[in-house]
Amino acid sequence: MKLTYDIHEKPKFGQNLVFAIQQLLAIIAATLLVPTLVNLSNGGTLTMDQPAALFGAGVGTLCYILITRRKSPVFLGSSFAFISPLIGACAYGFGGIIVGSFIAGLVYVIISVIMHFTGTAWVNKLLPPVIIGPTVALIGLSLCGSAVNNLNNTAAGDYNLFAILTGIVTFLVTVIASVKGSRMMKLIPFIIGIGAGYVFASLLTLIGTLANVPSMQLVNYTALTSMTSILHVPQFTIAEAVKEGFSGIDGAAIAALAALFAPVAFVTLAEHIGDHKNLSTIIDRDLITDPGLDKTIMGDGVGSIAGALFGGCPNTTYGECVGCVAITGNASIYTICTTAILAMLLSFFNPFVQFVNTIPNCVVGGICIALYGFIAVSGLKMIQNVDLGENRNLFVVASILVPGIGGLTLNFGAITLTNIATALILGIITNAILSIGIKKPEDKA
Repeated sequence: MKLTYDIHEKPKFGQNLVFAIQQLLAIIAATLLVPTLVNLSNGGTLTMDQPAALFGAGVGTLCYILITRRKSPVFLGSSFAFISPLIGACAYGFGGIIVGSFIAGLVYVIISVIMHFTGTAWVNKLLPPVIIGPTVALIGLSLCGSAVNNLNNTAAGDYNLFAILTGIVTFLVTVIASVKGSRMMKLIPFIIGIGAGYVFASLLTLIGTLANVPSMQLVNYTALTSMTSILHVPQFTIAEAVKEGFSGIDGAAIAALAALFAPVAFVTLAEHIGDHKNLSTIIDRDLITDPGLDKTIMGDGVGSIAGALFGGCPNTTYGECVGCVAITGNASIYTICTTAILAMLLSFFNPFVQFVNTIPNCVVGGICIALYGFIAVSGLKMIQNVDLGENRNLFVVASILVPGIGGLTLNFGAITLTNIATALILGIITNAILSIGIKKPEDKA
């Protein structure tokens, strides 16, 4: 696609600040949701801090950008894949969270070192377009349920037609701004869409309050009205761990934490490769070779460790960020850097974090239709030159999409392979078996 701003192009200061706010809005809901879900599920063992997670995401992203030599415009945010390990780590206190996150990041670092010596050419051979295309599409499609649940406002109660209407308004305004808007509007469609959705939801809330119709009251302003201070010092994980002490972290605890975190790190590696393959297509640069998959994996691993020291959550490359780059055509690394710095600064500004908490789920759902849809379509574009009239290719794609969309997972005791990892492995095996005896691949890159 034609980029409005290439990787090393620098938008004007004011524009870049607006673009960074948009990127932040695209990723912030998920980044803040991970610690919230861990808090709700750990039985009150400890409380992870939302602003600290936001600060940690900013730190992790800056580490990633430095290690990848400012060549990969990706934001790192809290990883949903680590929610279950984080809940388990809460039994060992904040120290357990730090040790577990360090183990997860260390897995990435070790893989990166191995790739540095073995090269990355084998990645393209192992993951040709017929495999990586449907896998990237699957990453977007597997998020569809989350988008629809947000659209329905399911988390807030029963089916709500007003919530769906608000989400659709948000989506349509975003689409119109992106396709038919002015040049500047095309660069900030998510800010426009979220703003329109929030205003629409606020109007419905006002009417619903006056008419006493609970289903119309979509915006809960409690987070803002209950604020006691403007500035908030995040509860950094390392600081809380030092207060508690690490006395409970012995050999048995480290072994248990390794069993929780290490397998998940291997699983998220598939999503890391998929995101970077997808982004490579969008920006027309092969990130697998330059800066190299070893650099991006190292950046992800170090970024997770650094981010977790502050926010507690291991980080991962965000598909929402990739979708935002695709839709806006803004791949400027300066925007990603500014987004990271903003995340760190705004984590101290309580009104911003609490305002984000008042954005209705249905507004987020409307935005996610566009974001996740672009990820899915980007994957499908990767296989547009693959001959699907050839049964071998057809079966490889089928072996990925059907189990992946169907939600097939593999459980080995405490280790669970997600539907994406399971589908990718099945696709690789199917392709390898069907390629036996074929000297020249029929896929067109």
